[in-house]
Amino acid sequence: MRAVVQREFGGPQVLVVEETDLPDPAEGQVRVRVAAAGVHAVDTNIRQGDGPPSMPRPSLPMTPGREVAGIVDAVGPGGDRSLIGTRVVAHVGFLNGGYAEYALAPVAALHSVPDGVTFPHAVASIGTGRTAQYVLEDARVQPGDVVIIPGASGGLGSQLAQLALSIGATVVALYGGEAKRTVVEGLAPDAAGFFALDATDESWPSQMTALLGEREPSLLIDGVGGSTGRAAFETLGRGGRVVIIGWSSGEAVRIDTDDIVGRSLTVTVPLGRPVPQLRELETRALAAVADGRVIPPVDEFPLERAADAHAAIEQRRQRGKVVLIP
Repeated sequence: MRAVVQREFGGPQVLVVEETDLPDPAEGQVRVRVAAAGVHAVDTNIRQGDGPPSMPRPSLPMTPGREVAGIVDAVGPGGDRSLIGTRVVAHVGFLNGGYAEYALAPVAALHSVPDGVTFPHAVASIGTGRTAQYVLEDARVQPGDVVIIPGASGGLGSQLAQLALSIGATVVALYGGEAKRTVVEGLAPDAAGFFALDATDESWPSQMTALLGEREPSLLIDGVGGSTGRAAFETLGRGGRVVIIGWSSGEAVRIDTDDIVGRSLTVTVPLGRPVPQLRELETRALAAVADGRVIPPVDEFPLERAADAHAAIEQRRQRGKVVLIP
């Protein structure tokens, strides 16, 4: 089978497609014929040998990839053969191996892919979607909130924007440049209370004010940081909430005590602690896609272009959830 093989830590160029042996599932595992493999920002860190402390440094050579969707084609010893031929999606955790034509997954990690849900959309739900569910829960989004979401063209930001809108919040979705405009505008093309603004235009805060009238933003969910995150932070009204989920710009927003106390703001960092009940969050994320509350934009790359997929994430060129198609 074809698989992406990484033999050293380094830049995207270390991801090379090779012919490898077909893996055999062990007890408690299935083998999935992969139709879509999710690519996550943390995958780029793991590739460099600099993954988060919660993840052990992988042994090389390896095939990256922790999110897969496809058809079960084999089960391990003593396994349930009725699973063969079923449409599934799974987050395989530390197992890796997803960037391939076939991958192993624990039976306990499997979810059935609902009818009408594509494999790329399913794989966007299982990792990124569960994170969006958790962040929205932590942010306590309510109907009537005015939510600013920088990076709304990305895999996580796009799902956060759609979910917040489905709750009844007004959403200000920020994107970075003309190339990403159509992605964000397409998240909710006919919805009232949804505003897509270009964060590279320094006048976006005044444009937002004109659109909102007397209403002030009550919640910032920031995964971008830098000047965009700071500008969004400055627009929050008294008693507003800030949820920090990262800084893809490479620079965290600088916030001091005076910033917080002066406007009675609340700042939380939900992804800085263990995330409980992951399977429940995955189930909710799949349900949101199945019922149409979330339609994840997907940026597809063929398996042979795994290096390009990583480069797109690192250079912030991706438009939606990045997915490899074997």
